[in-house]
Amino acid sequence: MDSREEPNELPILENPDHPDLAEVDGVVPVPPTLPVESASATEELLVANQEEERISIASNWTLVWWRFRKNKLAVLSGLILIFLVIIVLVPEFFATMDPEDTDARLAFIPIQSVHWIDEGRLKPWVPGVVGKRDPVTLKMIWTVDESEKVYIKLFAEGYSYKILGLIDSNLHLIGAADPEQAGKVFLLGTDRLGRDQWSRLAYATRISMTIGMISVGVSIVLGLILGGISGYFGGWPDMVIQRLIELLQSLPTIPIWLALTAALPRTWSPEKVFFAITIILALRGWTTLAREVRGRFLSLREEDFVLAAELAGCSQARIILVHMIPTFTSHIIATSTLAIPVMIVTETSLSFLGLGLRPPAISWGVMLQEAQNIQTLALAPWLLLPGVVVIVAVLVFNLVGDGLRDAADPYSN
Repeated sequence: MDSREEPNELPILENPDHPDLAEVDGVVPVPPTLPVESASATEELLVANQEEERISIASNWTLVWWRFRKNKLAVLSGLILIFLVIIVLVPEFFATMDPEDTDARLAFIPIQSVHWIDEGRLKPWVPGVVGKRDPVTLKMIWTVDESEKVYIKLFAEGYSYKILGLIDSNLHLIGAADPEQAGKVFLLGTDRLGRDQWSRLAYATRISMTIGMISVGVSIVLGLILGGISGYFGGWPDMVIQRLIELLQSLPTIPIWLALTAALPRTWSPEKVFFAITIILALRGWTTLAREVRGRFLSLREEDFVLAAELAGCSQARIILVHMIPTFTSHIIATSTLAIPVMIVTETSLSFLGLGLRPPAISWGVMLQEAQNIQTLALAPWLLLPGVVVIVAVLVFNLVGDGLRDAADPYSN
């Protein structure tokens, strides 16, 4: 028998709340807890890890969108741009009457102010106008007749048109509540021929913005193809393309436009002139993008993924289109967005000077031709409103382009 005394075994009782702990001599151990500060830090670290994991698996376009939406001004400009694009698609819906309808008796009607409340209710209306010719100057003087109320409403019926040239409709965004009073609503006044400025502005938006966007689209194609060939192959193709770019950039703008305007037949329809202006703008605008694409290709053609694609047997066209161009697609989009307002201003300036589109075509520049006469401008200052729309469109495109350019590199601070 061992003479050593066995230690007294203490009674162990299970703790029902914490099975992994036990009572010893009636004392219940306290489960370990983290300090409040440590728990908060752990939670923040967990959230940071989740955010980092979300960013690591996101696509490039997702990262661009996340960064772009942080720029509130760019997002607001994007919404305005979407609205302008909708006008481009269906200007007839936003017009109140046919922009080609003329009536010299209604010349230079001023802007009609919209009154929203009538007899204590929300019922928008515009006052009628009464014209009286000055017996001395023979100038028509228009006065507001508050006694005549022309009620207006959203989604009013008006002249018939086809949506995108396919679907018949007579619904308009805004118009007279009474169809018989449709010819008395001139929200932005009239010009010297009595044509509704609001309706003409909607149609002019389609022409001017379409020219800008199509010209930039053709410029992008030319710039990517010629710039890609110049940067990827080098050698004599590079030399020929670069000399061509330098030649085009050295041509003086105004004399070239004067020569091209003289070369365009006066008998051409507005559609042919529109097509010619678009192509000319595109041929003048692809050089800058081609230089940028060439520089990118010179740096990318030595990268490992390009060499791997060459060793895998990919064709040169596939390497350029599938492997190299997608690496800077966001930059191309940002550059294109910034180039569109340049094209719009160019077309507007040329049409204003009589070197671009000509009546009966309707564009912002053609409408601004009405404001060339100082006397006319003094009588009808609202004829400058197309210039305000040009400024808004250019600012919107520039702000969206700046936002896209900043968002093109999602990892920058």
